[in-house]
Amino acid sequence: MLPALLRIALLLGGMVTGLATHHEAAAQPVRTGPAGAAFYQAPSPLPRGERGSVIWARPLAAEASLPSAASNLLVLYRSTDPAGNSVAVSGTVAIPAGTPPAGGWPVITWAHGTTGLAPICAPSLDTPTGPEHPYLAGLRTLLDGFVKRGYAVVATDYQGLGTPGPHPFLQGQPNGRNVLDMLRAARRIEAAIGTRYLVMGHSQGGHAALFAGAEGPAYVPELTQVGTLAFAPGSQIMGRLNSVRQAPDVQLAVPYVLYALQSYAGTNQSIDLRRMLAPGALVHLPDLHEQCMTHALTTGYWSTAVARDQFLPQPDLTAFSSMAAKNEPGMLRIAAPTMIMQGTADVTVPPGWTDSLAGQLCSNGTSLAYRPVSGSDHNGVMVAGAMEAHGWVAARFAGEAPASNCGALPKAGGG
Repeated sequence: MLPALLRIALLLGGMVTGLATHHEAAAQPVRTGPAGAAFYQAPSPLPRGERGSVIWARPLAAEASLPSAASNLLVLYRSTDPAGNSVAVSGTVAIPAGTPPAGGWPVITWAHGTTGLAPICAPSLDTPTGPEHPYLAGLRTLLDGFVKRGYAVVATDYQGLGTPGPHPFLQGQPNGRNVLDMLRAARRIEAAIGTRYLVMGHSQGGHAALFAGAEGPAYVPELTQVGTLAFAPGSQIMGRLNSVRQAPDVQLAVPYVLYALQSYAGTNQSIDLRRMLAPGALVHLPDLHEQCMTHALTTGYWSTAVARDQFLPQPDLTAFSSMAAKNEPGMLRIAAPTMIMQGTADVTVPPGWTDSLAGQLCSNGTSLAYRPVSGSDHNGVMVAGAMEAHGWVAARFAGEAPASNCGALPKAGGG
């Protein structure tokens, strides 16, 4: 294959090219994307193409790159929206240094946690002064550790982050397909990426990872899934809404619930937010499309909004409840070995709800390793659990038999 520096030089000249090797067909010529924010604006109308096909690519800005990677690319590729229509999605590709092993680089397709609803909240747009930089810098530390160990890491921004909205927040199928189509796009650019992959994600991305893990064998049958790893995945969507709308105080979860309400209402016209939310909440909904998550939690109306005051006394939740049920990861059966890591001190994703999710997945026949991480909060679980995650991932790619604890599930919630 072409050395990384030569491949980037060709990209700057207008094309990325890979050479056919014993483990992969020739990578496809790719158009160089424009500089700046124009990169995220796909041609209109969007040219026809297969899911996972590349629209264009360019080198990724250093601030958003994984420092140990030999090359970092920003990619605009085709995926599907909630209705199954073709849509442009952005993401990144990080390739390890050195020579790929026989069969190509093992690859992790990463799904990030909640950053917001606005295009500016995309991880690939992060800078040292970016709105979600502390969270995204922590993610890069985790992912760079995998690059150092010889894994390619590909990461979707999801539809509507980076690219124009809307973003289908907490919608399992479109988010999961964005994760899987990112794999296809990366392999069209980089011939050294192999056919074996593992899905990994955190929070919203843990939710997306579980859906990608369940659908992967059918959606990308040309590839081989070795496992799925979810850190503190979102679940129990209806339970979260009911908890928030009855809370008499300011709740960390209010913006998350409002994200889900708007996301689902944007997809399902039978969900009418005017029959669910109080007038004051309706007035301030646009704020959530201008702020990213950290700003929503710390500044403006939503940072001080009393939870139950945002809802009508008798909201019509019927249509939302039905859609939430369709997006519950607990209904899934994941064929490949699966691990969930959950911090016991998490106040964003309640540990008891992840306990319930673990039981649901086991009941559906998923081979699950469930790991409560003592004392860890929502983001800290990725730090405290990193070494065990590295070992579990390595074992999956090595073909070792997985160990499930479905027969005697531990409790992260302490109950």
